[in-house]
Amino acid sequence: MRVIESCAKCLFDKQKNLTDDKEYLDEIKAIIDNRGEDDTAPYLVYLFTKVYEKRFGAKASYKDIKKKYNDLVLSMESVIREKIDKSENPLLTALIYARIGNYIDFGAMNSVDEKTFLSLFDEPHMRSEDEIAVRSFFEQCESAKTFLMVTDNCGEVVLDKLFLDELRKKYPKLDITVMVRGADVLNDATLEDAAYVGLDKDYKLISNGNSVAGTVYEMLTDEAKKAVDGADVILAKGQGNYESMCRQGRHIFYSFLCKCDLFTDRFNVPKLTGVFVEEK
Repeated sequence: MRVIESCAKCLFDKQKNLTDDKEYLDEIKAIIDNRGEDDTAPYLVYLFTKVYEKRFGAKASYKDIKKKYNDLVLSMESVIREKIDKSENPLLTALIYARIGNYIDFGAMNSVDEKTFLSLFDEPHMRSEDEIAVRSFFEQCESAKTFLMVTDNCGEVVLDKLFLDELRKKYPKLDITVMVRGADVLNDATLEDAAYVGLDKDYKLISNGNSVAGTVYEMLTDEAKKAVDGADVILAKGQGNYESMCRQGRHIFYSFLCKCDLFTDRFNVPKLTGVFVEEK
């Protein structure tokens, strides 16, 4: 997904909020101005981080924030699982709940509010505009042999686990793999975080091998590339994965909340609307 001018301005403004150091901001502006046609926002932020750490040292860790939201959603796990079990369509309900978890995003969001997050569970629903994509997703899972979920944030991965549990119940022959980030970046989930919430107990976990807050195919490990190339069905969570994986000729389903103007304008929806997209 190309970085349009409004997105480029937003990316720069976020760096200005970090520091007023002129030399640093000049380097950031040069990266933005000289970006390649195929460079995506997650990749540019990765480059920004390299410049920042070289100049100022390591950024503040999100370790405590990641644990906080993993623990929060883990504390809700049994209640949410019960709601899923009692729903008319447990798999669809689990898919919607997993998407709600995409709110916990310290990259796209200016602030993450716990009360707002919890309120999103009050009226879970799938838009009528997404019904065709959802139906196609389930139909393809029915005949698929391999399934890859590309995860996004901590906290969210607890809800991903509940969804995968329902997916496995419905389609027990599916060989499920879960891909996480290869190194710490914002509050995105790594192998350590995924294991903390128990995803490693029932599912194969793999790392994408890098610290981009998205999925840049050229930067993936051989194992991760093989998983992407060999999956019959791919579900990618979050805006960063959508930005970095779309329009590459792959058949991918995307699930996320629209959290910035670029996405609300693209899908013509209010902020925090959940969408489910099939890219053929």
